[in-house]
Amino acid sequence: MASSKHVDALTGRETTGHEWDGIRELNTPLPKWWLYVFYATIIWSAVYMVVFPAVPWLSGYTRGIWGYSSRADLNQAMANLRAERAVWYDQFAQKSLQEIVQDDRLLQFARAGGEVIFAENCAACHGTGGVGRPGYPVLVDDEWIWGGKLDDVHTTITYGIRNANADSRQSAMPAFGADGVLTPQEIAAVADHVLSLSGAGPANAEGARIYAENCNVCHGDVGEGIADVGAPALNNQIWLFGGGRDALIAQITRPRQGVMPAWTGRLDDVQIKQVAVYVHTVLGGGQ
Repeated sequence: MASSKHVDALTGRETTGHEWDGIRELNTPLPKWWLYVFYATIIWSAVYMVVFPAVPWLSGYTRGIWGYSSRADLNQAMANLRAERAVWYDQFAQKSLQEIVQDDRLLQFARAGGEVIFAENCAACHGTGGVGRPGYPVLVDDEWIWGGKLDDVHTTITYGIRNANADSRQSAMPAFGADGVLTPQEIAAVADHVLSLSGAGPANAEGARIYAENCNVCHGDVGEGIADVGAPALNNQIWLFGGGRDALIAQITRPRQGVMPAWTGRLDDVQIKQVAVYVHTVLGGGQ
């Protein structure tokens, strides 16, 4: 409760007049240095409001006497960057992929830009550094579903796979089980044969016969794969949707078909060239 003010005998300071259970509150002033800093911030804020854009209005905001705009700074910085890149972009637009990889300066520019483009657009599916994910191909090995030459990689990035683009790469594995083409026993036999192609299981004569009648036209006689039709190799233990017996049976019965977007229209021609060169020369074992 409040009581009359008095001077504290120990500190020599006046109390506030408040007392609780015999405890009095000292009236200790704020440090002067703190007050000076506080007053300075008030003055600084007033100056800031006058000099810089600060106060919003119904139809805009105060521009400030300097008329500063961080957005204008950004636009200028981006314009300067585009001007610096224009020389490289012009060369890229005029050069073929083969000419780019033979020019050390252009190759370095392609790899640097391609790494950034890949991280922003491709790594979500193919993994950081192209290490792949279940259902998304690894890009750091020598195995390519649609061909691993530089032009092949460029085409795949440009038009994608199994999408709505008229020029996208198209392939479809039949649903041998769901459509009743093969019985469950036949599917199990051919799965065993496929495992044997990569040395992951014993030979299966019945599976080999079924494979020859239904699978080798796309995947090749010994599972080497055929890039022209997007049929992956089966003899290397590199599996897109899992390589165990159960996974193979599931894929043969009702296959999963991956989709890759067409990057034309999302990336410009120079950016597509950059990321194609990056994937081919930095990540994968380019053919």
